[in-house]
Amino acid sequence: MSAASSYGTASLDPAPSGAGLPLPDPIPTPPPAADPARTGGARKGAHGRLRALDGLRLIAALMVALYHYGGRTGEVGQAWGTSPRAQFPSLSTAFSYGCLGVQIFFVISGFVICMSGWGRPLRSFFASRVARLYPAYWAAILIVTVVFALPWVAYKTVSPSDTLVNLTMLQMPVGAHRVLGVCWTLWAELRFYALFALFVVLPGATRQRVVLFCAVWTLGAVLADASHQDFLKAVLMPEYAPYFIGGVGLYLIHRFGHSALAWGIVGVSFLIGQHYAVAALWHAPNPHFFSYRSPYVIIAIVAAGYAAVAAIALGAFRWANWPWLTVAGALTYPFYLLHEHVGWVVIAVLHRNLGIPSYATFALTLALMLALAWLLHRLVERRLTPVLRRSLSGPPRPTGDAVGETPRIM
Repeated sequence: MSAASSYGTASLDPAPSGAGLPLPDPIPTPPPAADPARTGGARKGAHGRLRALDGLRLIAALMVALYHYGGRTGEVGQAWGTSPRAQFPSLSTAFSYGCLGVQIFFVISGFVICMSGWGRPLRSFFASRVARLYPAYWAAILIVTVVFALPWVAYKTVSPSDTLVNLTMLQMPVGAHRVLGVCWTLWAELRFYALFALFVVLPGATRQRVVLFCAVWTLGAVLADASHQDFLKAVLMPEYAPYFIGGVGLYLIHRFGHSALAWGIVGVSFLIGQHYAVAALWHAPNPHFFSYRSPYVIIAIVAAGYAAVAAIALGAFRWANWPWLTVAGALTYPFYLLHEHVGWVVIAVLHRNLGIPSYATFALTLALMLALAWLLHRLVERRLTPVLRRSLSGPPRPTGDAVGETPRIM
């Protein structure tokens, strides 16, 4: 199998241009609002940690894994030895809807990035994003490259040059083959971060500015799609923008309470977002297609994702304050990065080499990928993320006395 064929179909679905967590960030504890005049007056209780959102992120990642292991065709069929439809005749169609976990990821990401970027200087925002994304990503690139280089593994890795380009996370715009099939979502996340940093974080987040950002991006995205200009579509991401914008709108509701304007942002983003989801994933029944997704089910799942984030934003799951949900959120990103390609190899070993039944192989593979994600989190993220964040943030600002004065002992 050539490098090109190994990764050409590694996306979540053939329809997207490029396949969360992406939102790939544990839910932060946001900084307190500094100035009510600037922030618009955050409502009481809007700054607590939302552990339920961590749990929802893991659910979205598991949805994507169900799709990659049993809801699509391609290389995973080589791992099973037959099409997943033959392995899971009663569940493969249900698994095929798991790719919609990405849309849920993007809604969560809009919420989380607005939360974490509010009141934060640009340099701090940049440092937090880079430090959060890259250590686990670099480790995943190394792990998949080494695993695919093993002589008994049927999948071939990309060229050394393309592997090096992948370390930047910019392989898609430069036309290099992807080491990780799921990295297309990270490219979408990077563009969202850049837009949010430029138009919200840099001038300073306020309620009015965030509303304007959502409105202008929504209009710009649909105009970019209508213009058929590749550059505008690459920058404004019309097929993904509605989900990020919807998440930002839900954070406004979480922070400031109900308003017709914020709910309007959420409603418009959902109406546009479901259109793109159906357009990308639905097709008329055809024996040459693996899955026959219903447009009604697609709309229902996207709506459920929005509704779940909205319920968390409004405090409906405040009771779900279990510490293990924070751990679940921390595992989501490394699990998301590794589960697809390493999972293929694990499935082949367990099912084809050891003869373990399909459903047991499926469950064991998910468990092993979660264990590997835990190791990656403990050994890489917890050690490198703080170091990288400090190095990019620069020296801490002096506190207490003015610079040049003798520090007071008490």
